[in-house]
Amino acid sequence: MDRKIVLALCVVLVLGAALFFSGGGDEAKETVRVSGAWALYPLMVKWADEYQKANPGVSIEVNAGGAGKGMADALGGLVDIGMISRDIDKSEIGKGAYPIAVAKDAVLPTMNRDNPAAQSIRGRGVKMGEFKDVFVTGSVTEWGMLSGRPDVRDKISVYVRSDSCGAGEVWGKYLGVKQEDLVGVGVNGDPGIAEAVSRDVRGMGFNNLNFAYDDRTGKPVGNIVIVPLDLNSDGVVSADEDFYADKSGVVKAIADGRFPSPPARDLYIVTKGEPKGAARDFIMWILTDGQGQVLPAGYIPLKGDAISAEAEKLR
Repeated sequence: MDRKIVLALCVVLVLGAALFFSGGGDEAKETVRVSGAWALYPLMVKWADEYQKANPGVSIEVNAGGAGKGMADALGGLVDIGMISRDIDKSEIGKGAYPIAVAKDAVLPTMNRDNPAAQSIRGRGVKMGEFKDVFVTGSVTEWGMLSGRPDVRDKISVYVRSDSCGAGEVWGKYLGVKQEDLVGVGVNGDPGIAEAVSRDVRGMGFNNLNFAYDDRTGKPVGNIVIVPLDLNSDGVVSADEDFYADKSGVVKAIADGRFPSPPARDLYIVTKGEPKGAARDFIMWILTDGQGQVLPAGYIPLKGDAISAEAEKLR
C-alpha cells in the first residue's frame, strides 16, 4: 500500500479514537426533542440547560411555535415532548396524548402605555364583559368607551393570535368562547403580539405572563402595560386588585388565588403514550430537581400534592 495512504489512515484512526475517548461529538448523546407553547418555552430552555449540565450524555432540543404545534408534533412523532399551555382535549387523549402538569402561569391583557386613556383604565380596570365586547362582539370600539372618557375617540386596535395557541384558547375561555371566536388583527407568536401593542398607541392584545414582563427587570416589556381586571366589577382597581406593576406581584396574586383561573392556568408537557427512556428521565427531573427553577423563572410552582400526583404517572 502506498506510504502516503497508510499515513493518512493512521491520522484518521488517531483522531477518531481521540474524539471517542474524549466523549466529543453529539452522535454519542441521546437527544430529547421538545416543541410547542410559547408560554412554557422560557422555562423549558432553563430546564434543558440545567439538565444537560448534570447529564452531559443527553441533548435537549427546544423550539417554540405554539401549543397547537406542540400537540401536533408530539402526536405525530416529530418530537418527544410537546409543550401545551391549555387544557388537553378528550380527542387528543384518544389519539395517545399523555399530559403531565409541570407549572402555572397566566394570560394577561395588554395596552400601550402612551395611550391617552391609559391612566384612567389603570385606575378603573376593565370588567370581563367589557373585554368580551372588545374581543368577541366588537361592540366596544373606542378607548373612551372603556375609560369613561367620552373625549377619547381613538379606535381600539385589537390584536389576537393568528397561530393555534394556548394563550388564545385560555383568553377565549375567560371570555366564554373559543380562540377562533376572538376578533382582531392576527399576529403570530407571543413576541409578535407584544411588539404589535408596543408599537401601536391604540393597541390592545394579550400575552403570556413571561412575554408580558421582562425577565431581567421584572417590568412590562417594551412600551406595554397590563390592563387591570376589575375583578369585583365596581369600576375601581382596589389595593387588593392592584398587583401588575412588576412580575413578582402577579406571580404572588396567581399563587394565592387573587388572580382568577382562567386566565391563570396549568402548563403541561405531553408525550405520545407514557414517556420512556431519556424523555421519561428528563420529565421526572422536571417534577423533582427541576421544580427549583420554576419560581426564579417567573412561573408558579404546582403544590406538593399536585406534583406528587403528576410524578405518579411516571411510575
